[in-house]
Amino acid sequence: MLSIQELEKIAVQVRRDIVRMINSASSGHPGGSLGSADFLVALYFKIMKPDPEHFTMDGGGEDLFFLSNGHLSALWFSVLARYGYFDVKELATFRKLGTRLQGHPATVEGLPGVRMSSGSLGQGLSVAIGAALAKKLNNDEHLVYCLLGDGELQEGQNWEALMFAAGQKVDNLVAVTDCNGKQIDGPTEKVMPLGDLQSKFEAFGWKVLTMYGNDMSEVVNTLKEAQWFTGQGQPVMILMTTHMGFGVDFMVDNHEWHGVFPNDEQTKIALDQLDETLGDY
Repeated sequence: MLSIQELEKIAVQVRRDIVRMINSASSGHPGGSLGSADFLVALYFKIMKPDPEHFTMDGGGEDLFFLSNGHLSALWFSVLARYGYFDVKELATFRKLGTRLQGHPATVEGLPGVRMSSGSLGQGLSVAIGAALAKKLNNDEHLVYCLLGDGELQEGQNWEALMFAAGQKVDNLVAVTDCNGKQIDGPTEKVMPLGDLQSKFEAFGWKVLTMYGNDMSEVVNTLKEAQWFTGQGQPVMILMTTHMGFGVDFMVDNHEWHGVFPNDEQTKIALDQLDETLGDY
């Protein structure tokens, strides 16, 4: 079992991958990807423990993850590669024409680990609910996880999905909302205030947990707590507070880094702040 320190080292390398991939492509979304890196590393390397050598689209007999805020593709691709779904050298093809690593995750090229095309915000939670219901029908006791962005909650489809999941007691589902308070045009509170999300989700019938998403120990412990609350008649929502751009000082909490690539000089500064741990691709 990997220690917290080992998970932290993987997260640093994933952040290096993110910066280098987006710089090389001159396109991408570094802010949210850097902020959610600890969560996704913990989920794959500590909590879900999937089997990349036997990947199937239906995901029977294993925990599943769906990325609803698909613009965080650089993060997901790095985690998938570092976990062994494909060669890390393929990360160099990020956002290049004709490659499997497009700007948003897609299924057309058959990339191992990806079970839905995402990036049209608001849809991922609905797909995750469907996958969770399929597991119930198949007597599969594994869980389904889904990551959303807080700005994404401005899409109405999420609220229909939230009502449905609670009403149908989809209690093998753990959804996580990245609450960094930022979106492409500015703070969420200025674009469209979300209000008291915990009270809203609880009113919709969900079990709600909170965590600070840039502390690996807290992330792991909260995900384990979420597992404990599954199977009790309610879907579980984790409100995860993160810092957009975490790990790179000039990006931290700056909404302008939602979808802007770092130039070569900025990339060097960022990589100097992120100690290499596993070896770059």
